[in-house]
Amino acid sequence: MLTQKIVKLKEKLFSQAGLVEEMVTKSTRALVEKNESIAKETIKIDEPKVNNLEMEIEEDAINLMALYQPEASDLRTIIMIIKINKDLERIGDHAVNIAERALDLISKPKIKPLIDIPRMAENACKMLRESLNAFAKNESKLAIEVCENDSVVDALLDQITRELLTYMMSDPSVIDRALNLILISRDLERIADLATNIAEDTIFVAKGNVIKHHKGNE
Repeated sequence: MLTQKIVKLKEKLFSQAGLVEEMVTKSTRALVEKNESIAKETIKIDEPKVNNLEMEIEEDAINLMALYQPEASDLRTIIMIIKINKDLERIGDHAVNIAERALDLISKPKIKPLIDIPRMAENACKMLRESLNAFAKNESKLAIEVCENDSVVDALLDQITRELLTYMMSDPSVIDRALNLILISRDLERIADLATNIAEDTIFVAKGNVIKHHKGNE
């Protein structure tokens, strides 16, 4: 009975992961395409779904621990689900940040073609998918690969920041727009960090090894 309940709880968690990944993709698309409707949909429709599902998953997980008093691997799995659930909710928050900044930039001219920010979003979403896949399969090797890929997103953040600072120094009129783009790239970097958190927790569950090598997790 408990095993079946955990399977259903995992299914909810994977649905949540799919939703927040879609939010990241949509908010980035809204920025690149200057699409106001997509940005507003991410904020007004998708975010409440994520928040409601986050509370539902947490409540279900707590009820399982109270009713069944799981031990060993089942307990670790449920605790892991609670942690991942929180990380997914934070990823949704960062996607909303991106959508809100996209709305601010839509009416303004682009500083330059957006190439690296979509690349960051693509890499962060890939890390998220693979970290959840590693959790589903209890596969530490894939989780380690996710952790290693965090450096790719970090490098893109550094590159974007340097380039936009150059634009700001040469033309003060672009400062507000450039700052918004830097903050968007930081949101994407934090999304990658949260995907790395999930991978690190998967490694701990699978092997008992604790690895915490990146910056913040917000």
